[in-house]
Amino acid sequence: MITPDHKLSLTRQAELLQLSRASLYYEPVGTCAADLELMRRIDELHLEWPFLGSRMLRDLLRLEGTVVGRRHVATLMRRMGIEALYRRSNTSRRHPRHAIYPYLLRKLAIDRPNQVWAADVTYIPMARGFVYLVAVMDWYSRKVLSWRISNSMTADFCVEALEEAITKYGAPEIFNTDQGSQFTASSFIQVLQKNHIRISMDGRGAWRDNVFVERLWKSVKYEEVYLHAYDSVAAAKEGIGKIHQLLQRPAASHGA
Repeated sequence: MITPDHKLSLTRQAELLQLSRASLYYEPVGTCAADLELMRRIDELHLEWPFLGSRMLRDLLRLEGTVVGRRHVATLMRRMGIEALYRRSNTSRRHPRHAIYPYLLRKLAIDRPNQVWAADVTYIPMARGFVYLVAVMDWYSRKVLSWRISNSMTADFCVEALEEAITKYGAPEIFNTDQGSQFTASSFIQVLQKNHIRISMDGRGAWRDNVFVERLWKSVKYEEVYLHAYDSVAAAKEGIGKIHQLLQRPAASHGA
């Protein structure tokens, strides 16, 4: 999809295709086929039982006939960016020098669109390696306003998703995220401040605050990702793009 010798710059091509600039330089991760298969199964188990750590996941895998050690399971989980939810996901690891903002949603009645938006990042398995998917969601309607894919956890693809959502729908009153370094980065915070958006961040370990986004990840993975083995970032974006209606679909219920 990206053509290096095209008259348009690589950056402009990426913008037109809604790709993160970092994804242009993606090279498949050198992970063996057995580990990639195991990582996919760990991801499936993590979606079903997000509170399980490496020991219990090891035990479940052994019950299924896969003999694997706890340390190897823990290593693969770190590579994937997941942990038991009571310890919060590695995709939400805090940067020690970034400012953390207070949580603003406690006892707040969320009763209209554009009142509160939220964002989260998840791991997407591929045939040779993996990428990350970020989504911006309206908490009232549960509608996905924008999304981006990247092979790295830098802030740029999250900033691009945020800017697109604001351009399409206007600025929300409050934007809520976890304390992940991509959301506390100055480039992300500056976009929120420039648009006079109040910043809210979950308390450490408060995974339930983004439960609606977590439900979205489950739908995306079972309805698309697990049915395919993407062989490139472009293929992953194209595949997830095919479920555009799912990503845009508001939930039936409202409220916090």
